[in-house]
Amino acid sequence: MSLTAKAGDALGQAGPLTRIIFPFAAGGSGDALCRVVAQHLGPSLDRNVIVENRTGGDGLIGIKSVKSAAPDGSTILVTTGPTMYLLPMTEVTPSFDTARDFVPVSLLARFEFAVVASPAIAGDFAQFVAWLKANPGKATFGVPSSGTIPHFIGSRLEQVLGTPMTRVAYRGSAPIVNDLLGGHLPFGITTVADVAAQHRAGGVRILAVSSAARSPFLPDVPTLKDGGVDLVADAWYGTWLPAGSPPEFVRQLSTAAVAALAKPEVREKLLAIGLIPVGTTPEALTAELAANTAFWQPIVKATGYKITN
Repeated sequence: MSLTAKAGDALGQAGPLTRIIFPFAAGGSGDALCRVVAQHLGPSLDRNVIVENRTGGDGLIGIKSVKSAAPDGSTILVTTGPTMYLLPMTEVTPSFDTARDFVPVSLLARFEFAVVASPAIAGDFAQFVAWLKANPGKATFGVPSSGTIPHFIGSRLEQVLGTPMTRVAYRGSAPIVNDLLGGHLPFGITTVADVAAQHRAGGVRILAVSSAARSPFLPDVPTLKDGGVDLVADAWYGTWLPAGSPPEFVRQLSTAAVAALAKPEVREKLLAIGLIPVGTTPEALTAELAANTAFWQPIVKATGYKITN
């Protein structure tokens, strides 16, 4: 029997349903990405594809459920890149090994982070840095959660600027925006997508973005590098299968994802919610993960941050 036939048999035994496990709550841009892509994967795979939000443990619950799933094509993981390289770095006893427990499929979309200030903080990024240095006791910033890229962007800013800052972990971006609008928080670090509308409306001000080049969504906002901070930190969503999944199905799923993300109607929907569609080979996803791991490992280690599990 050919490997292709074996892969087909495995899928047939699993039934006509494939679940995309998204380990975070419904309603955000990542959830929307899953649902848009699922609509287009179904016909390509000749299967029904649904999205299941399996939340908890900063993504761990959903990730571990895919780790233990049968490698028959019935379960797909879509999550952020940082969950797949930061969690193994920060857990005292890692719950999973990304390379050992999962098979890479495709990098789906990129997103960017912003340093966003309350209207009470005047001026551009350079003036903001001067304010930080002059007011170390007031340098409090919000992040959507501990152990995330915004958390470690803040740590890196402390290192580069030589200014102590106090981090406050919120439950998502919405309460950060509320506290910025209310004047209860000087600044925050979160995704561009979650603060761009308020920035355009004048409620908050995005001082800098963390990407290598200026954001296509906010071309007038400088990057951190423009502001003299040697830091590039975007993030992305990727998709993985459980270890042992048939190579033919991995390729089939990767090809289907790339094709879906190339469709104009898909690109339009994703750009509208602050995601930059990509679509890559499994090898490109592996390389991206390795590069991100190498970049963040010394920064995370220097903070001493650990999750007790």
